[in-house]
Amino acid sequence: MSVALDLARRRAPAQAAVPAVGEDFQSEYLQALRLIERLHRLLLDVIKDEFDRKGGADLNSVQALLLYNIGESELTAGELKTRGYYLGSNVSYNLKKLVDMGYIHYKRSETDRRSVRVSLTDKGMDACNVLNKLYDRQLGSLEAVGEVSKSDVAGLNAALVRLERFWSDQIRYRL
Repeated sequence: MSVALDLARRRAPAQAAVPAVGEDFQSEYLQALRLIERLHRLLLDVIKDEFDRKGGADLNSVQALLLYNIGESELTAGELKTRGYYLGSNVSYNLKKLVDMGYIHYKRSETDRRSVRVSLTDKGMDACNVLNKLYDRQLGSLEAVGEVSKSDVAGLNAALVRLERFWSDQIRYRL
């Protein structure tokens, strides 16, 4: 028996077990992916706009969001990525810029000199508070203006957590 025929026979049962996905489900899934990406970009635009109005134009929106996610914590650069607080590819660059601009304290670990811990300065906390106020203001009108209820957000969060788990499993188990 040829190798190609043998491989085809082995794959056939697995392919048959996969249920057919309807076009409507596929289009909904693809629309959700586009919306997730677009919403993240819009969030960054909203944050940048807020800092431009408040006079904090030295910060870009990714840096501002990073400061917000650090908040009152003291973390390592690795923890920023593993906790999902930083979505970019170059954490070190933005941390260095934030240190240089006076938003972040940067100190080497006493036990492991390779490890660096970061926390916010007073200036960093002020930037964090700008986002807190922005989010509070948005919450005040989200339901009335945006027609998005608490239960809508709860359902969205539940679905996004399941999607995150699904994608993580895709990577972890190479599905």
